[in-house]
Amino acid sequence: MLDKLKDIRATVKTKTARTEEPEGEYLVALDIGTEFVKALIGQVTDDGMEIIGVGRVHQGLSDMQAGAISDIAAVTQNCDQALAQAEDQAGVSVRSAVLGLAGELVKGTTTRIRVRRKVSERPLDMAELEKIIRLVQERAEKKAREQVAWEVGGKDVDVRLVNSALVGIEIDGYEVTNPIGFQGRDMVVQLYTAFAPLVHIGALERTAQQLDLELLAVAAEPFAVARSVLGDNANESMNAILMDVGGGTTDIAVVNEGGVQGTKMFGIGGRAYTRSIERDLSIDFEEAEELKIAANDGKLPKTKAKPVEDALQKTVKVWSAGVEVALGEFDKLDHLPNRILLCGGGSSLDMLMDSLNGSAWYKGLPFTRKPIVQHIHPEEVVGIVDKTGRVNDHTFITAMGLLRVGMDTMQYSGNSSEGIKDKIDRILRV
Repeated sequence: MLDKLKDIRATVKTKTARTEEPEGEYLVALDIGTEFVKALIGQVTDDGMEIIGVGRVHQGLSDMQAGAISDIAAVTQNCDQALAQAEDQAGVSVRSAVLGLAGELVKGTTTRIRVRRKVSERPLDMAELEKIIRLVQERAEKKAREQVAWEVGGKDVDVRLVNSALVGIEIDGYEVTNPIGFQGRDMVVQLYTAFAPLVHIGALERTAQQLDLELLAVAAEPFAVARSVLGDNANESMNAILMDVGGGTTDIAVVNEGGVQGTKMFGIGGRAYTRSIERDLSIDFEEAEELKIAANDGKLPKTKAKPVEDALQKTVKVWSAGVEVALGEFDKLDHLPNRILLCGGGSSLDMLMDSLNGSAWYKGLPFTRKPIVQHIHPEEVVGIVDKTGRVNDHTFITAMGLLRVGMDTMQYSGNSSEGIKDKIDRILRV
């Protein structure tokens, strides 16, 4: 163990000795998943961002638990290797970074608050709007803290705001996109907020520090996936359910009319399927993983195919029930979007897709018709173009979404000519 830690320190020491960031704007996104660390280096262009470097490193079994870091030293080493791969391909060394945050205790929801203004004749200004937004965030934080405390057995857990986005504003029942200058008494604000336990955020910050990265933002991964498919204006009418099925968790975001209505997470991902084979067939994890992949590719002999498929079907049923429960918590929506978009390595399992397409799991939920299920493809990500040829499937969508969050952060930093949308986003940016 001591030798391993020495190797990690030596690796990190090499990383901190990197050269200064080159001219131009560059950004690295680190998607620290349960199964893989993915690093994408993007270069800002006039039209958005181009991916010029890609890195991908497998994680150890004990490095992550339920989507959260459990071994900082090991994860740091994996991140360092992924960053080295991306930097070698890009030919640049980048310090500005956005990291993704997942896990069952990350709480994202849309809070609706009604405010009665004391002087209805006074036009609304930026100072008053900022005060109202802060009030909504405070109420959402209290609710998130209560939820996390309940899930960990009543313990008081420190949480921190991770992401915040404006969903909608009404003044006296009239929906407005720019509330500044409007008069009125009753104001309704809908705000999406994501909170996470401080211990999880602290682990990410420590990892970034050891890698000598300047942390621009930490993003809840379901929010990042939503940002990947939502442009600044083009997708305001978008309605979809986004599912990121990773190695340890399934992260769900519901987007309604271009706004993130909320996010839910539960602890079943790709590794749960492997564990099911491991348990039912009494074999080790590595062999079970090979059998899972072979079964999905149709390469198992008949003698092994049935017991493996039976084991997988058990977990598919549990996973489908988890999806149903998670979507059932969006009870404030009149109906759920009829389009389901998937990403993440766990969604590569054909049996999982067949379950969503073929079973009647959705009938107990407020769908107006049977949902259409498909993967998100890299070319559908708004404002980001891959120049490497290696970002070629749905497993990279979360990392691309993190780049999108980084673009937002860079755009609203030091913008002296910002408009009203920019000003609101600057208030919301954490």
